[in-house]
Amino acid sequence: MKRILSVFAALLLTLPPLLSFAGCATQSKKQVLRVYNWEDYISTSNSGDGEETADDSVPDLIAEFEKEYGVTVEYSTFGTNENMYNELKINAAGYDLVCPSDYMIMKMINEDMVEPFSEEFIQNGTYSTYASPLIKELFEENGWTQYAAAYMWGTMGFVYNPAYVDAEDLSSWAGIWDSKYAKKSTIKDSVRDSYFLGVAYVYREELTDLADQYSAGTLNSTEYKSAIETIMNRTDAETRNRVKDALLELKPNLYGFEVDSGKQDMITGKITINFAWSGDAVYSMDEAENSESGNPVYLNYAIPKECTNIWFDGWVMPKGANTELAEKFIDFLSRPENAVANMNYIGYTSAVGGDAVFDEMVDWYDESADPENRGFDEDGNALQKYDLNYFFQGTGDYDDYIIYVSEDNLNRQIYAQYPSASESDNVILRSAIMKNFTNEETAAVNEMWEEVKGLPIPVWAYIVIAVIAAGILIIALSYVYKGKRKSTKPKKGYHRVPTK
Repeated sequence: MKRILSVFAALLLTLPPLLSFAGCATQSKKQVLRVYNWEDYISTSNSGDGEETADDSVPDLIAEFEKEYGVTVEYSTFGTNENMYNELKINAAGYDLVCPSDYMIMKMINEDMVEPFSEEFIQNGTYSTYASPLIKELFEENGWTQYAAAYMWGTMGFVYNPAYVDAEDLSSWAGIWDSKYAKKSTIKDSVRDSYFLGVAYVYREELTDLADQYSAGTLNSTEYKSAIETIMNRTDAETRNRVKDALLELKPNLYGFEVDSGKQDMITGKITINFAWSGDAVYSMDEAENSESGNPVYLNYAIPKECTNIWFDGWVMPKGANTELAEKFIDFLSRPENAVANMNYIGYTSAVGGDAVFDEMVDWYDESADPENRGFDEDGNALQKYDLNYFFQGTGDYDDYIIYVSEDNLNRQIYAQYPSASESDNVILRSAIMKNFTNEETAAVNEMWEEVKGLPIPVWAYIVIAVIAAGILIIALSYVYKGKRKSTKPKKGYHRVPTK
């Protein structure tokens, strides 16, 4: 009996280290979600490069997801769609979830680079419940529902200072070409976005004619929208040459090309017009009117009458991803309260609706003096009704999704966040998606853009320079070697001068 007890005691002594080892084994099996997203594109206390934010009030959605699901999120960021795409080509199995833009999503789907979502996620997930009907219809029409979930969306237009710019001038894309705004405007240092601007300018009369046909009833809404999208995705040689000439004509009129600095230049007054993504426009308007100088500046946002780009960034799962965990993360971000946190942090507009998001918009923009009797300001003046049913209807429990704003604010933040879908100004109807170009089309458009940006030396000039240089070299060598001539190995090709 003593022997049995001693053996039992010995076994008991081995339990703590065994349990400890088991705990370590369990801990080592903790699931990891590898997320690849744009810089500063999620509400978090960690910027992605290891730096902590100073504001403790910022919800850390990554940390909250890790805590709720008992997982680890490895979060990294990229700066351009092309960088993200190249990284995936090198390290295809390195990520579970990435967030490319519209045309890159199409490219990845076409190249069979992404996993499909589960039927449960598509039919019953949180994303499916709260995603705007506008966004869901857009994805369904284009065949993306099975592979992509929208994250943020918006338009492109002009953010401008109405104290110096006539709003009527910016009712057309041609406005920025006007010499009276010389050296006071910027466009994007981005080939796809500025190419879109050039196409809209070149074909503005054709686009206006389409609008007239739609108004006259000779085109229905589907035909009208399809025709706009066809025009705005033209890449033929004639279009490229016309766009190149138009952008070269515009170039001397510009303050410069930019990707991020335009926001601050609008705030400080260096420029008065910025060709902008809607989210950046909101940032500029917010910061300008809350200027620390004590001199608020009230900027506006204009979407030209010919058309605009409706863009979106969305989540896709690369081949080999942990799809179950990736879907949980998308659903987590699609909870309306988390969408609000992201919109507060990022400044862009979530693709998710829901009553919590709408309530936040009411808090931000509704100017009604009495919450119980909305529609009138503090002086009893009637406010303008801004209808958001097209975006929010079906995502919550409210009967109506209406915001009331003053006429002065109709073309400000609310217009940039949620463009009008009214009969008089149906931005949604005249919006076009940038489609994925083929490799050949992309190369041709990129070459056009290089000429616009840097005007590289043409091939014939290289040949002349090479011939002159060779002649000088031959003469020099003839003196050095006293008449002995030595052939030099010719270059195999000529290289384009790098774009400045």
